[in-house]
Amino acid sequence: MSHKHASLLRTIFQDPLSGNIHWREVESLLHHLGAAVEPSHGARFRVVLNGIEIILHHPHHGSTCSKQDIKTLRDFLSHAGVSVSAYEETGRG
Repeated sequence: MSHKHASLLRTIFQDPLSGNIHWREVESLLHHLGAAVEPSHGARFRVVLNGIEIILHHPHHGSTCSKQDIKTLRDFLSHAGVSVSAYEETGRG
């Protein structure tokens, strides 16, 4: 398990939501978790993880994700069965 990915996952699930997470870090974590990340239309990306699908948006101004983006990502990861505890126990969500 990568310390970087574990730390990012904890940050995504912490309260209050972080406003300092970069898209490239999110994309790296998704790939590490085994998600399929495909460009869709414009700044949209289709992500499929554990049979759950979502469309995520690349930040328009800069590379930092908004708090709403992180909330959406957190909800998606939860629905896909990813949690901090499961990730830390198995080394992957």
